[in-house]
Amino acid sequence: MTDVLDQSEIDALMSAVTEGEVDEPTEQAQIFSRNRRDLEDVEIKDYDFKRPERISKDQMRALQTLHETFARNFGASLSGFLRTIVEIRVATAEQMTYSEFTSSLPNPTSFNLIEAPILEGQICLEISPLIIYPIIDRLLGGSNENIFIPQRPLTIIETRLIKKILDRAVTALIEAWEVVKEIDFRLGALESNPQIVQIVPPNEVVVVLGFELKLGNRAGTMSLCIPFTVIEPLMEDIAAQSWFQTGKHSSDDHWAKLVGDRIAHAPLEIAVILAETSITVAELRNLEIGDLLTTDKLAEADVTICVEGVPKYSARLGQYRGNRAVRVKNTVTMMEKSA
Repeated sequence: MTDVLDQSEIDALMSAVTEGEVDEPTEQAQIFSRNRRDLEDVEIKDYDFKRPERISKDQMRALQTLHETFARNFGASLSGFLRTIVEIRVATAEQMTYSEFTSSLPNPTSFNLIEAPILEGQICLEISPLIIYPIIDRLLGGSNENIFIPQRPLTIIETRLIKKILDRAVTALIEAWEVVKEIDFRLGALESNPQIVQIVPPNEVVVVLGFELKLGNRAGTMSLCIPFTVIEPLMEDIAAQSWFQTGKHSSDDHWAKLVGDRIAHAPLEIAVILAETSITVAELRNLEIGDLLTTDKLAEADVTICVEGVPKYSARLGQYRGNRAVRVKNTVTMMEKSA
């Protein structure tokens, strides 16, 4: 049994505390961890259980870098399709609940679902009407001057036109995700009201990547919403640091091969400069058939091969199967070009 204080002992103890003879115990913060840490060096932050941070900062940076590639590819594809410069860049990358994402979207808007056979669930791509209608106007031959942005869902014709844009977005998304895993993204349903589309529960955590699109003097936003449950099986691959460098090299090799194939059949003009000299205008006016122009260059000296007017190689004059020919000896250095 523990000792019990009587009333006189309690009064004496309270009097000692009041007069300062007994120090009051101070409560010390305790942090439970597997490793001992100095409490003075520990940063304590508030944690909101309603909005759990299920994705680390490194993974968020990886996702942002991944979709910067998507933005570049999509912008290049749109520029070629619309015959004008389209700039797309990643503006924001954050995680929130699905209800917060849908509440921030305008209604109506272009709300499009994207799915993949190997992923459980869907992701959504939302494009603001502020840029949707200028794109439609451009496709129909307009100039985007004084264009009116209607507050209504897209018509059937407008939806078919925008589907051509979405197909290019899906292709760019596939190319961007190749560095992590080959995913066959496919365009699903197209909606105008984001409130009626529930791809995940309202409190489910999603990654939202915000993009800024510029088309001439028009600008708008685009949002890519990826539920955490959809990409959770891929998070280990996304967190790996090696795929950044590998992806860069594979992307460079892909574009180098693509550009090389495109320009391989481009015609080039090649000319051989035998010799050069200078004459006066009077001598040029008096030139007649049979006149000789002499130069300081020896007949057996090397000649210069120019490609599109730029000196590239030095060669020797000769004959091959009855035709005049030149044999390439070496390339022309920068010093020789400037000389």
